[in-house]
Amino acid sequence: MTRIVMMAAAAALVLAPVSLARGADKEQKTPPALNFKMQSLAGKEVNLAGYLGKVVLVVNVASKCGLTPQYEQLQALHEKYARRGLAVLGFPCNQFREQESGTADEIRQFCQTNYGVTFDMFAKIDVNGEGACGLYKHLAALDLKPKGEGPIRWNFEKFLIGRNGEVVARFAPKTRPDDPELVRRIEAELAKK
Repeated sequence: MTRIVMMAAAAALVLAPVSLARGADKEQKTPPALNFKMQSLAGKEVNLAGYLGKVVLVVNVASKCGLTPQYEQLQALHEKYARRGLAVLGFPCNQFREQESGTADEIRQFCQTNYGVTFDMFAKIDVNGEGACGLYKHLAALDLKPKGEGPIRWNFEKFLIGRNGEVVARFAPKTRPDDPELVRRIEAELAKK
């Protein structure tokens, strides 16, 4: 009987690394939308996989645009829902009539002084064309309601990512962050655990 127990223990030790490795593979699989590393506005590398488990609102932003006041509503969303798991991510972009020509420090100061922005801001990127960052190439290729797929049309286009890392919606630039449909979709994703 002792020999049987010893053989069972040895088999368990041999098989344990295999099952642990399989579990590690599952844990390491990052959804495509969060499988990018980006630079923060402060110049630090940020692995977007760290947002897995949160509801994420990705927005390309600009400081000198007619839609720039949306920063106020984005900050309000952040303040209202961050504790429930919403992460607002702002990506400055200068591709639309050069409406974000400032340096990282100028962008940070503008956002904090004028709109009290405390949500996560990232380094300036391109969202369209050959130089578009991988995140935006991925997002623009998705056919999402209500806006559909294709190039980013203007500043303040919005992508909503669920807790599981799946991109669930795309909203046009003129859709305000406090738009009832956008807020409804955010709340629906926040309700999922």
